[in-house]
Amino acid sequence: MAAASAGNHLSSSSSSSAANKPFNFSPDSPPQLHLSPDQLRHCTDALRAFKDKLQTPQEIRKEFRSLQSNRTRVLDMKSSCSVALDSVNYSKNRYTDILPYSFAHLVGHNHIELIASVDRNRVVLNPCNDYRASARGYINASFIETSSSGSISRFIATQGPLPHTFEDFWEMISQYRCPVIVVLTRLVDNHNVLNCMEFKTVKCGDYFQTEDVHREFGNICIATKWLSSTDTNLVVLHMEVNYKEVS
Repeated sequence: MAAASAGNHLSSSSSSSAANKPFNFSPDSPPQLHLSPDQLRHCTDALRAFKDKLQTPQEIRKEFRSLQSNRTRVLDMKSSCSVALDSVNYSKNRYTDILPYSFAHLVGHNHIELIASVDRNRVVLNPCNDYRASARGYINASFIETSSSGSISRFIATQGPLPHTFEDFWEMISQYRCPVIVVLTRLVDNHNVLNCMEFKTVKCGDYFQTEDVHREFGNICIATKWLSSTDTNLVVLHMEVNYKEVS
């Protein structure tokens, strides 16, 4: 996640994979993404850090192996991911073993026991379209720190949105003023079994659009202003995100 951007609307760039055939629906170049000085500094520092890390692939592999060996056990998830596993939030998770950390515990005060939620790194929506108090502004998303010094901006890692969490996703983008979205998964994966049977697995809902039209998700509307693809199957979109005007 990058730092805040100025203005009444948030323009966001998004990249994803696509079919081989290049296409454009706008001959113009995308408008330049306007970043505040803080955003520009954070993004520059983050890019420099990633470029440096690419010079040591063995360290990347070491970090990945460390993450795999320290995966949270299923039995531990009940206590460390209690907000995600709450009955009001359970359906908002695409997978049952990929959850943000948070837990609830009892706090005694004047002989009255209250449940307090302790959020380690999960993203909290405020407001959230789920107004039930027990939902606690839940979205399946976590902050990722890349520097202990705080000199590099945080990122947000989130699941491929489900149809009933599209509004939550765009609310998160707007609230935390994320200027760039990087899509790391296909909408659908094709699987081939024994070279004779093919089946599809939905990995992500279509929470954006590649047509020159507006889409509305609750109180938020988005519009794709520019789109282009490359020979490497990278698709770049420039989108505008606004809250709907109240008449």
